[in-house]
Amino acid sequence: MDIGARSGPARRTDGAEALSSGSSEDHSGYLVGLAVLGVALLAEGSSLVRALVQVHGHAREAGHGMVAELRAGDDPTLRTVLAEDSTACLGVVFALLGMWLHMVTGEVAYEATASFLIGALLVYVAYRLAKESRGRLIGEAIDPAQRRFLEAQPEIDTVTGLLTMRLGNDSTLVAARVDLVPGHDSEEVEEVLVRVKTAMAEIWPYADQIFLDVTEASARDRARARADRQALDERVAAVEKEDRGT
Repeated sequence: MDIGARSGPARRTDGAEALSSGSSEDHSGYLVGLAVLGVALLAEGSSLVRALVQVHGHAREAGHGMVAELRAGDDPTLRTVLAEDSTACLGVVFALLGMWLHMVTGEVAYEATASFLIGALLVYVAYRLAKESRGRLIGEAIDPAQRRFLEAQPEIDTVTGLLTMRLGNDSTLVAARVDLVPGHDSEEVEEVLVRVKTAMAEIWPYADQIFLDVTEASARDRARARADRQALDERVAAVEKEDRGT
């Protein structure tokens, strides 16, 4: 996406060139430029509306708001399209305002400022998209509530290790090391593992690869499990506080 290229006179280098020249520019062709930008705004706006409608539909199905859907949505393509369309519309608006103020006042600084704003907008959106996509590229962890779920099972004494990794939009790996309470024979252990994996797959449908390894927890494992649980509780509390503030 190159808003600067779409914005007629407001190309990426025009801001610096206009400010360094310190002279007025010829207004010929600006009306055509404004018309072209108006058409671009309509085109980008229609695409943005379609993306917003799609996000709203997903949010309604999930039972939460659009902001929460954008944060928790598993489709990076939709998020990227929405960011691209929003950036394009805002960039065209900056270019329109810069050109119009330049024509009205004769001050080239307005158009130069618009050019700089468009460049800053592109950098910011690229940074946010890269930051949000990083986890999916390197295999981010998923819902931390899975540790709480495992610890809540009456047959599980300690969760000594938990690894969750997103493999794709519809595929997630869950691997856990658990220590069961004493008194279970081999058949009962197998029944417990099948029941727990089935319950997890129902709660988290995207967790299609679930592995539970039964191991005896040492004193060090139990201490580490308590520390992991405390860190998890603090992290969840911080996220809930941020969501309430939003």
